[in-house]
Amino acid sequence: MPFGLKNAGAMYQRLVNKVFESLISKTMEVYVDDIITKSVKEADHVRDLEETFKLLRTYVMKLNPNKCTFAVRLGKFLGYMINQWGIEANPDKIRAILQIRLPRTIKDVQKLTRCIAVLDRFMSRSVDKCLPFFKVLKRKTPFGWDEKVEKAFQRLKEYLEHLP
Repeated sequence: MPFGLKNAGAMYQRLVNKVFESLISKTMEVYVDDIITKSVKEADHVRDLEETFKLLRTYVMKLNPNKCTFAVRLGKFLGYMINQWGIEANPDKIRAILQIRLPRTIKDVQKLTRCIAVLDRFMSRSVDKCLPFFKVLKRKTPFGWDEKVEKAFQRLKEYLEHLP
């Protein structure tokens, strides 16, 4: 973190949320340090970009031109699938969870929860689905993967196969 600030990420997120408050969820999506300006109609996109750049100039925020991408219509972008209906889960990330072997160690369970965290915005009640895995991580005894956790793992895989 710059200047030894341990909460710089949270401070930046609050700044971005405050600056783009009027546009978030309407014409803009913000993911920590990634900003997406979206438009329903192609003709409106220039106007939506103008609003975004106006706010950037007002608050003297600068973009890194090496990381800017314009006119993305379809495809993978920032780890998500972009299409005319909006942002969807990346099928590669879903496939990775479906192909994950049965966790045998705490590290395997941590890997599983990290993979699920990437998809949590696309899953309804993701915390409820992952609670058994978090309990495995929380146990003070050695690795304890039991039948209840196994059933939760299978239900999660079934859910991901038919993710809306």
